[in-house]
Amino acid sequence: MNVILLENVENLGGIGDLVSVKAGFGRNFLLPQRKAALATPENLKQVEARRAELEKAAGEELNAAKTRAKAINGVELVIVANAGTEDKLFGSVGPIDIAEAFAAVQIEVERSEVRMPDGPIHELGEFKIGVHLHSEVNAEVTIRVVAGE
Repeated sequence: MNVILLENVENLGGIGDLVSVKAGFGRNFLLPQRKAALATPENLKQVEARRAELEKAAGEELNAAKTRAKAINGVELVIVANAGTEDKLFGSVGPIDIAEAFAAVQIEVERSEVRMPDGPIHELGEFKIGVHLHSEVNAEVTIRVVAGE
């Protein structure tokens, strides 16, 4: 399936690029989220006409992500969890818990933006977690998991 990208898509291309993708990826992800349009001659002309507008919107989105990254970088979140012997948690700390911890300090982060390099956290301690705000913008935060009562 050939599509024209309407915004930058990580590992695929930039605005206005004509790319070939698998039908399911295009039909189930790119087209419904308005990240791409079918590659018809009519759509090619429309995208070329709107290219400046699309690039301006992408630039604004990038600037907003950079602003959010400045607010998020270096933040240290403390998450209280129930722990047993040997500092092992009952359960785990995952992206949902981290997103809720951000909300508690009035920083808006979606759980889909949280990148946990080693999967969920299963023990007490300090961990570095990435936050993926834009295809070109990432932030890093410190998560401290402490024992609850």
